[in-house]
Amino acid sequence: MAYRETEKMRLRKAATRQRIAECTYQCVAEGGFRNAKITRIAQLAGVATGTIYRHFESKEDLFAEIFRLATQREIDKVTEALAAPGNTNERLENALRQFAERALKGPVMAWSLIAEPVDPKVEEERLAYRKAYADLFEQAIREGIEEGCIPDQNARQSSTCLVGAIAESLVGPLSPTQTGQAASDETDNNVPLVDTIIRFCIQGLTGIRR
Repeated sequence: MAYRETEKMRLRKAATRQRIAECTYQCVAEGGFRNAKITRIAQLAGVATGTIYRHFESKEDLFAEIFRLATQREIDKVTEALAAPGNTNERLENALRQFAERALKGPVMAWSLIAEPVDPKVEEERLAYRKAYADLFEQAIREGIEEGCIPDQNARQSSTCLVGAIAESLVGPLSPTQTGQAASDETDNNVPLVDTIIRFCIQGLTGIRR
């Protein structure tokens, strides 16, 4: 008679997988992917290292899933900001501010998502992450063009430029090499930094100096 997995067993497996994912997320948030060691993850999750590989084919597969989970949280926040009341420029400003402020409040995770060197499988997820943002901004730009508050332009190219500009502008402040006084000074300057990013992006879209 063939073995049939019980509902109780399926729930137990799902709970274990979820616990492994949560502990991996914690490790990445604390020290990036480079410091998320399988032995440490197993210890936090209360499982053997072999158990992790029964739920994930490889460390790369595990990290790719964590990348997807983390980026979806950020994408959801930007989506909410773009759906808020106001004209397109106001909604874009809110979304850009949401992106930048959340990154600066969680610099380790943000660095991991934006710029940390990662395995090819995780890098694929990063490309999908950037595309998801570009898609959101493209739709907003098209709406702004229809409203007349954004000049006619190639919305797709402009949205890609937005994602590149905001990500690149955050690489320095988020870099783990910034320690001690340099990091402290950058933290103190987060507000003008965010304002500068927003001003640059909106001026680039509208051609209007702010």
